[in-house]
Amino acid sequence: MHRKRSAAIAFLFLFTLILTACHMQNAVVAENHRFETYTRTLFCQEVSGNTIALHYTLKNPETYGISPASVSLGTFVTDTASVCAALENAQSFLSSFHANRLSKENRLTYDILQSYYELELKLAPYALYEEPLSPLTGTQSQLPIVLSEYQFYTITDADTYLKLLEKVPEYFDSILMFEKIRADKGLFMSEDSVNSLTEECNAFIKMGKNNYLYTSFESRINALEETKSPTETWSKKSYLKKNETCIKKYIFPAYQSLIDGLSEISDSNHAKRDKQGLCSLPNGKTYYELLVQRQTGSSRKIEELKELTKNQMSDDLTAIQMALNGSSSASPESDLFSSQGILLEDSNPDSILVSLQQCMKNAFPKPPSVNVQIKYVSQSMEDYVSPAFYMIPAIDNTKNNIIYINSGQMPDDLTLFTTLAHEGYPGHLYQNVYYMSQNPNPIRCLLDFGGYTEGWATYSEMLSYYYAPISKEEACIMQKNTSLLLGLYALTDMGIHYDGWTLSDTVKFFREYGIADADSVKSIYELIVQDPANYLKYYIGYLEFLELKKEAIKMWGDEFTQKRFHKVILDTGPAPFLILQEQLKAEQN
Repeated sequence: MHRKRSAAIAFLFLFTLILTACHMQNAVVAENHRFETYTRTLFCQEVSGNTIALHYTLKNPETYGISPASVSLGTFVTDTASVCAALENAQSFLSSFHANRLSKENRLTYDILQSYYELELKLAPYALYEEPLSPLTGTQSQLPIVLSEYQFYTITDADTYLKLLEKVPEYFDSILMFEKIRADKGLFMSEDSVNSLTEECNAFIKMGKNNYLYTSFESRINALEETKSPTETWSKKSYLKKNETCIKKYIFPAYQSLIDGLSEISDSNHAKRDKQGLCSLPNGKTYYELLVQRQTGSSRKIEELKELTKNQMSDDLTAIQMALNGSSSASPESDLFSSQGILLEDSNPDSILVSLQQCMKNAFPKPPSVNVQIKYVSQSMEDYVSPAFYMIPAIDNTKNNIIYINSGQMPDDLTLFTTLAHEGYPGHLYQNVYYMSQNPNPIRCLLDFGGYTEGWATYSEMLSYYYAPISKEEACIMQKNTSLLLGLYALTDMGIHYDGWTLSDTVKFFREYGIADADSVKSIYELIVQDPANYLKYYIGYLEFLELKKEAIKMWGDEFTQKRFHKVILDTGPAPFLILQEQLKAEQN
């Protein structure tokens, strides 16, 4: 009798455990489904914010249930209170999920979103401190390129594109309004910055019919015409005429309006501001610290970043000296900061990309097979555009990729080689298409982690010196020289924006490293003043990857391989470095 009762109790206990396990399993499934529904909805909301963002992110938005909306370029938000409120609501809703019930992949997305919201909430009160018209990366430079690469999959895309051109004056007006509000707060750019922007905008206008917005439109229309169905009745000639009208009526006047508006703000009494770093602004140091954290993805304090930079520069100088002592073919130390004029046997960009893929195959996961098209920056804009850049394709159309090269800033073949490593393999293009081949949560593709993306590309660029057809000693000297220069720019950035360096302070600093060209240093100073923390994305991101590799070597010991390390980094995708560190630890376990 007692045994029967005990058996019944045992059975009841087991049944209860089974029910509990089933309940927990159902709860886990439900929570993951709820989280994935949330992130998909969030993705659709965010990507629909403006027409260009939607088109560049998705070739086929209808597969995500996104219907065509009114054509818009968006506007600049000046109400910091509403931005804070929106972020607080987003953060609160995210915290409603049970993180411990999420799958490994969803938990990673959750942690990244949580980190992202936390930092953006701290930065929200400083929205007016941000400059949309910075050199090289500002709207005035980037918008024409983005427009020229707006893909025409159908003739409807061409219609939308023409409507976008009509919206540019309105968009630039919103930028000017934003700049006026900044000026009222004493945050407006310096007079030298206004002059530089005026020169750039004038150069764009003076291109006239040679402007790439004409030629790029024609090539896209030509491509559509080749695939035109018999039932389509549109005329190539009429579309070329519409494009010409829009450029003359909307684009060039918008740039002229930007010139006039900035001049007007600059001439007003309240807008005067000297060329100074962010630390000269109210709470400027605090803002700079947060900006650096956003730009680099590093959680280190500014003083820690300075120390990290100085230590790396010391190591680089030691490595250069050792290479010089060990190689009679190495360049003299006095020539370290000049172009070496190295020539490659085949300097064709396509050939270089093929060569880079061959060189990297033993140290990196196999890249997906994709197409790459090399394009060149218009000669008239070479002084105002980055040396090169990779156009990120739509997440549902990663097969076709484009790299732009600025020939005016390619002094020699080795620079071209390392630049293509930065932009192509194993840099931006490879990192992007590899990550997209993992089918990540789409919301991850909208979160910007510049320290990861630019740091990875810089890391790839540094490795590529050892792939180039030069001696090991020469490769070491050239690579360490590049690293040193970036280190100098990084320290200058922190010196100007955190410590309040003046131009004379910067000139003195560069002289300590044997660089006495005052005009060159002045140009560097002005560039960094106008675009704070930009160089840090590249250099600090690069150093953080080196630090992660050191940790991986220490944790994994004999089981460490380059390919294993790179795979963890690439599989994780863009994220803050603390999260990447946790992923490496999880790999060890």
